[in-house]
Order: sequence, then structure tokens, then C-alpha cells
Amino acid sequence: MPNGNGSAVALFVVCKECRSGFRLDESRIRGARGARVRCRKCGSFIDVRNPNYSPEQENGNSAPSPEPAPVEADAPKKGTVRESGTASKKQEGSFSTSEQKKMGWVSPTYSRSRAVALDTGKILENRCVAFHADGPEVESYRMLRTNILQRTEVKGGTTVMVTSALPGEGKTLTSVNLALTFAKAFSQTVLLVDADLRQQRIYEVLGFKSGKGLVDYLLDGCPVSDLMVWPGIEKLTLVSGGRTIAGSSELLGSPRMIKLVEEMKHRYPNRYVLFDVPPVLTGADAMAFAPLVDFIVLVVQAGKTSIQDVKKALAMLPKEKILGLVLNRHTAPVPTYPRKQQP
Repeated sequence: MPNGNGSAVALFVVCKECRSGFRLDESRIRGARGARVRCRKCGSFIDVRNPNYSPEQENGNSAPSPEPAPVEADAPKKGTVRESGTASKKQEGSFSTSEQKKMGWVSPTYSRSRAVALDTGKILENRCVAFHADGPEVESYRMLRTNILQRTEVKGGTTVMVTSALPGEGKTLTSVNLALTFAKAFSQTVLLVDADLRQQRIYEVLGFKSGKGLVDYLLDGCPVSDLMVWPGIEKLTLVSGGRTIAGSSELLGSPRMIKLVEEMKHRYPNRYVLFDVPPVLTGADAMAFAPLVDFIVLVVQAGKTSIQDVKKALAMLPKEKILGLVLNRHTAPVPTYPRKQQP
């Protein structure tokens, strides 16, 4: 807190879990009731209250939210290791924190994103299969993630647009499952952006409340940090929610959107950014947004999407950016590797 000379004095914070202590820059909670930070040793959350905060400050222009809020994921720091996936007990077949550390797990430090709780019932109902550690469907997304990582590493680039030829083919669910799978990888973090300005669905699929999205940034000047949401899943941040708009193609190709994509792309070198974008054949949105990203993935539904529609969609997109097609809702059995029976 400021001393008599006007200079800042750091707060000393003690973790209740491991009892380690560290100093916190008071600017992190200036003008707010407090902040939620992570212990630098064990990774546990610590709610820090601002001793100089008074309720009268809520009448000012920078009224804080009722509860301390964590932040957008800052640059990943090697050597800091926490549980992968959700903050729950280690699942069977997953890596322990000590194993992750040996293999070079990269973990972010959260400081500004708003934390939300996911609805596990909604997640199961909407078939977000990659939320769990195992299963044949999850392995399919791991293969997709590996293909994307290998191809993007060769060509260079970290921004990927996920779209489809027609509505209802599963592009949003594919985007969510792919982001969840990327979050389990060792060498990077992932930001999933709901760029379907006509219908924001990612927050509905995952079952959390969100009142702000891209339209609020593009039209109302809402700060990017206010859009960022941390769903309690290590290495994953989201942007989804808020207003929707009919004239979305103009916004997706606007200078403000171009600037935002560039910022998301270059802010953290180890972060992949996935954009869920409207279908190609329903409007100009996908074509307007395609020049802004490095790569494109096209989702098609097995037994529904005609080859003619697939060809039309591909012809409207830049060929050099297309990584490939994702066949969704394929009913053929997925080959599995037999597990050793426990004695």
C-alpha cells in the first residue's frame, strides 16, 4: 500500500495450503476489493483482500466486482507445474504433477480472466467428450490435435479457424473438444474464441454464464481483458457470450477485428487461438474472416453433407490455409487399444 511518500509497498501473502509466503504488488488490487492469485509454490488459489478498500469506492467509475476475480492467462512459465485438466483429483491414466514436471509441462499464471464454474451436466449432455481423460472419441481428437500441431509447426502459425459447410454439422462442438484437447498438451496453451457473431453458443455448450463477447469489444469498446473467461481448466481461456448481430461479416473483417486477431496471435508465442466461425455457405462471415487466420479446418457431417456442398465451401476458402476436413458423427466403431486387466 502507498506509504507517506506516495510509493507502493508490497503485500506479504501466505498460502494456507503449503504455508509458503511471497510478496504481491499492490497495483494488482488497487481500487478493488481484492484479487485471487495462485501460490507460486503449490498453485493453490489465495483470495487477497485490499486493506485500503472502502465501500464508497463502488460509487466511482471503476467499481470492483463483488468477488475477487482471477485474470487472463499470462505468458506460460516453464517449471511451474499444476494438475492438468480441471482442478480435481488425478484421473486414472493421466500424469501426476511430478511426471508432468519431468516431461516439461508448460503452465500459465492466471492473473486477470474471470473465473467461471462449468455445468458438468451440460458438458455431458452436449457431448464434450474431451472434458474427460479417456475414451475412444477423445483419442480421435488427440489425433486431430497432433495433425494440426505437426502441420502448423512446418508452415508456421498459431491461429486456426474452425467452420463448416452448412449449419448443424458440429463445428462448435468440434471447436470445444479440440480446445479441451489442446489444453492437455505439454508445450502450449489455448484460447477458444466464439467468432460466430450471429449466435454465441460456446458458453451455452459448456454451461456457464457470460454477458460479454466479441460484439461488445467491436462495437462498445469493451476491454479485451473483460472478455476473457477462465473455466477452471488448466491452460484454457475462452471468449464467448454477450450481444449478437446480423451484419456480422462487416465486423469480422473490420480493422478493429484485424487488430484483435494480431494481438491474440502474437501476445504469447506458446498459445494457439481457435476461432469458431459461422458456416461457409450461409453468408460472407467465413470468407471475411479467413484472411485473418493462419489455418482453416472444415467440419462436415457424415451422411448429411453432400460432396457438392463440400466442394463449394472449399472453393470459397483460400486453399493454402486449409489444413483438412473433420468428419463428424461418423458411426463406424473406433479402434481401441486393449488395456491390461488388473489382477
